[in-house]
Amino acid sequence: MDETTKTVRDYYDADVEAEWNRIAGRPEFLLTCRMLDRYIKPNDTVLDIGGGPGRYSLYLAEKGCNVTLLDLSAENTKFAMEEADRRRLFIQAIAGDAREADSLTKGQLFDHVLLMGPLYHLLEESQRIDAINAALNVLKPGGIIFASFLTLMAGIIYGMQHNPKAITYTAEAEFIKCFVAKKSFAGMAFTQALFIEQSEILPLMAQFPLDKLHLFMQEGIMPTSEGNIMSQPKEIVDLWLDLCEKVWEREELLSWSEHLMYVGRKYKNCF
Repeated sequence: MDETTKTVRDYYDADVEAEWNRIAGRPEFLLTCRMLDRYIKPNDTVLDIGGGPGRYSLYLAEKGCNVTLLDLSAENTKFAMEEADRRRLFIQAIAGDAREADSLTKGQLFDHVLLMGPLYHLLEESQRIDAINAALNVLKPGGIIFASFLTLMAGIIYGMQHNPKAITYTAEAEFIKCFVAKKSFAGMAFTQALFIEQSEILPLMAQFPLDKLHLFMQEGIMPTSEGNIMSQPKEIVDLWLDLCEKVWEREELLSWSEHLMYVGRKYKNCF
């Protein structure tokens, strides 16, 4: 295991509950589930690569899907299994590297593959290509892949919301330089992470045997005002979520979101 991978693994091993709670009830989770629900049906088989402590895995298991969680952090997979037992749900869980998904799942093929975390922790493009290829190797022809990316704008939004003084820090100079130059940043942030320039997503995914279905905003247009909106009564929150869903693929709005998800269908004649 290389040093970057170990750093990421140790980061997630150290505080599983923080990651479990991070998206609970937030637009990122609620809107992403709306997209998953368009394609994933009860009894479908799903591989959740990089699914952390299992928030999406358990959501899909509750729908009646046959779910396998694969995550780099053994502490995450342990937590997910315990939570599944507590809820009387069944999932399988494997600790391992996303780039080895095809060997770790031992030849099983899935109707859908979620690739929501690894693509913003694999710093080199060649590593991301390896992870996508491994995911596609276990995806059935005609199956759907859901691949998430952490955007450059995510770092800017976080700084504006939580630490405006960070723009003065020497350690942030390279990130700011990349943001201005419209160039992806790969390096140390909350842990080793890739913040991608959004214009690089579609060219990356065009290398694979996939028909693009969507590139959408997982948080919609909410990030800069999330706290204000999510504190409103449910009927108001739901109207904002509905609005986000209506415009979540608008190209001129993509930079409002911290995470973008590519949804693609594997070619039916691809084995």
